Amino acid sequence: MGKVVQLLTHPTELLAAIKFFGFRQSLHSSTSSQANSDELKRCYELLHLTSRSFAAVIEELHPELRDAIMIFYLVLRALDTVEDDMTIDPETKIPLLRHFDEKLDTKNWTFNGSGPNEKDRAVLVEFDVILKIYHELKPQYQEIIKDITYKMGNGMADYILDENFNLNGVGSVEDYDLYCHYVAGLVGEGLTKLMVLAKFSDKSLAEDKFVKSNSMGLFLQKTNIIRDYHEDLQDGRSFWPKDIWSKYTDSLPSFHKDASHEEKGLACINELVLNALGHVKHVLEFLSLVKDPSTFSFCAIPQVMAIATLAEVYNNPKVLHGVVKIRKGTTCKLILESRTFPGVVRIFRKYIQVINHKSSVRDPNYLKIGIKCGEIEQFCESLYPSLHALPKGAKLPEGRLTKALKSRKEIDESVQKIIDQENFNANFVFGFVAVLFIGLILFITGYKL
Repeated sequence: MGKVVQLLTHPTELLAAIKFFGFRQSLHSSTSSQANSDELKRCYELLHLTSRSFAAVIEELHPELRDAIMIFYLVLRALDTVEDDMTIDPETKIPLLRHFDEKLDTKNWTFNGSGPNEKDRAVLVEFDVILKIYHELKPQYQEIIKDITYKMGNGMADYILDENFNLNGVGSVEDYDLYCHYVAGLVGEGLTKLMVLAKFSDKSLAEDKFVKSNSMGLFLQKTNIIRDYHEDLQDGRSFWPKDIWSKYTDSLPSFHKDASHEEKGLACINELVLNALGHVKHVLEFLSLVKDPSTFSFCAIPQVMAIATLAEVYNNPKVLHGVVKIRKGTTCKLILESRTFPGVVRIFRKYIQVINHKSSVRDPNYLKIGIKCGEIEQFCESLYPSLHALPKGAKLPEGRLTKALKSRKEIDESVQKIIDQENFNANFVFGFVAVLFIGLILFITGYKL
């Protein structure tokens, strides 16, 4: 009921939800119901069991990468399930994490040692089904998945054995970046390799030591870490780096336990947001180089959700006392508006302005936040200048990014035509319904023209 009220009180989001569920056209049809084997069908069922949100975007991917990314997700979900399960003895868990990639060379391996309450244990119990489809992928795709599994599994094992991390959480900002790299940056690296191999993105994304793809992962992970402050503390853990929070308090839980510390808690949140915003330029550069429309949406949707979430958590005391989330209607609106690169840039510019406007002069990082927001806005402006921003006859200087924008212009225009058709169809139906409704009212009231 609460979600319905939210939509009714935000008309533009209500319209977006109607367009999303009633008029949006998928670039590629969903595959779970059309799977050509029982194993493939079961893999997509497991995907839905473990993540409904990811399942929706993965199923709309280009067929060339759809199954590979689905299997990549399930393998990493299985690995993450092992790492998260506190019922697994460390003597079993550590070797399993370090050698999980070797299980991909087998055909029938499964694991039944997860606790009965582990929500995603099915991916381990039925890992042989995942292996069946994994071995049907192109060998190059298998190699990428195996490589990332090896790196991530060993990274997880290292953190489990790190006593300082287990006792005190994340220490320095460098540790913060490294942790986020292992849990999210490596995913970005693997996806980038798959996309480049499929020729769905510019090969330069794999030639920069995966700096941009790492930023994609770090931006998402840091957003989640900021948002989940209260929930993580309730679970007896925290990933906010001590180098940042210790500037404002001697005890991290004091932000929500002591009302007098709330202002300092907000300052800490805002500095963490400032840190996350440092990845935005790389995120936009990365997205500008993704050519396939379905792959672009797959990459762009989480990023626009992240910038919207950052705007929501920025200077928001609710973060200290619970989980802050963007509205469902906002989610629909973001998905609809992020299908082209110009649309993504508009979204980022909008929420950067929201963050800037929410800043308080009492915040110790007020100037730094303002400067960072200004830098990002200026970068967005350099990509797509505002109307009349350039003198008549003037052109943007030629550079790597302007070339990328030119090369993707036709792609964005083709997607925009689909969007325009959706809007036309929706507006036609809305208009028709409105006329019927008015006619019905006139008929009931007996009004005569």
